[in-house]
Amino acid sequence: MKIVPGFVVREVGGKTLAVATGATAKKFHGMITLSGSGKEIFEALREETTEEKIVDKLLSIYDVDRETAAKDVARFVAELRKAGLLLE
Repeated sequence: MKIVPGFVVREVGGKTLAVATGATAKKFHGMITLSGSGKEIFEALREETTEEKIVDKLLSIYDVDRETAAKDVARFVAELRKAGLLLE
């Protein structure tokens, strides 16, 4: 799976935002605010990957157990999927 192309990620006022551009902006109106782990998940999805690989990445960065990381990734991916923002 991979995030659809057409997002720009920027730091604005101390927050990280993913903003849709081009054709993606025609389908997705708005922006996504990314927290620390959300930013890592979003960035990982810029390349073809799996939930398991993203969980492994989070475990290498944060002091969190696998179950918690897996739930966070699954929840984030589900929201992107629901919004039609994943290529699978």
